[in-house]
Amino acid sequence: MKAASAKGRRTLRDLWAMSRTVSRHQLDVFFFPSVYSYFPVLGCVPKLVTIHDTFPELFPHLVFPDRKARLLWKAKQSLAKLQASLIVTVSDFSRRCLIKYLGIPGSRIRIVNESFDPIFRPLADVQEDGHLDRYGIDKNSPFLLYVGGFSPHKNLSMLLDVFREIVLDFRFRDLRLVFAGDHDGDSFYSCYDELRAAVIKEGLEERIIFTGYVPDETLVHLFNRARAVVLPSFGEGFGLPAMEAAACGTPVVATNCSPLPELLGEGALYVSPTERGELLGQLVRVLTDEELCRKMRRAALQAASSLTWQNSARQLLAIFEEVGQRSSS
Repeated sequence: MKAASAKGRRTLRDLWAMSRTVSRHQLDVFFFPSVYSYFPVLGCVPKLVTIHDTFPELFPHLVFPDRKARLLWKAKQSLAKLQASLIVTVSDFSRRCLIKYLGIPGSRIRIVNESFDPIFRPLADVQEDGHLDRYGIDKNSPFLLYVGGFSPHKNLSMLLDVFREIVLDFRFRDLRLVFAGDHDGDSFYSCYDELRAAVIKEGLEERIIFTGYVPDETLVHLFNRARAVVLPSFGEGFGLPAMEAAACGTPVVATNCSPLPELLGEGALYVSPTERGELLGQLVRVLTDEELCRKMRRAALQAASSLTWQNSARQLLAIFEEVGQRSSS
């Protein structure tokens, strides 16, 4: 985890030791589940490398803290692309981005869709369950929910700005905004301190809740209680929190720079991450239009039902077999 952090990096000695260790074994395939875990592998063993998205290339200033980190990432990813027998990614949207922005031929890319834990599902009654008390969430107060990390590319400053305007409307006098995510143990480039300072500056401490890390058995209750889940990122390779919300039947307002329009269809409302007015308008819609929300819940549950880890495992095993057959022929 240290090597995958915003400022972390492995030493050359460490890389050499791992490479030598792997080269001693007769392997059919070596699989890197992300570029963060990649290190050069000696020998002719087939290598699969997963590239989830192209945001480090499109928004390097929002992903890395300094120029040195950007250059090291670029070198690492370039070598990973060169060594990989095939590239794995998580959606057709990401596949198109890899082709367009990284110049990877489509013939070298395979898709393995992500999925969500079965714990994420509609709950019969979440009003009296007591799971949210520990976070100071009043059971009588409606809330919008964000789930994820606090990297700058998540566009949370715009969400905060839009929320500040929404609560000026008397109709939403009891509305809260909940940020659910591990801000203390977040190893990636984070804007949490700046976001928290902005909350204090705007005098919104009573309106906005930072929960810190939330385990899945509690997170499912947060999803079920939320009026809507908001994911306003500058981009998502998959958008797992939105899919987890959909599996709970919770309306989603999400970035259109993602595969979510293809995955969720009418189960979500979509906004441009640079258009503040769009985010404001769509959030007001889900807060005021109950019939729209009922339609979104039905569509979201239907869309989420098509994604399972069993299907993902079958997709990945098929790629392992493909690469193994190539190397033996």
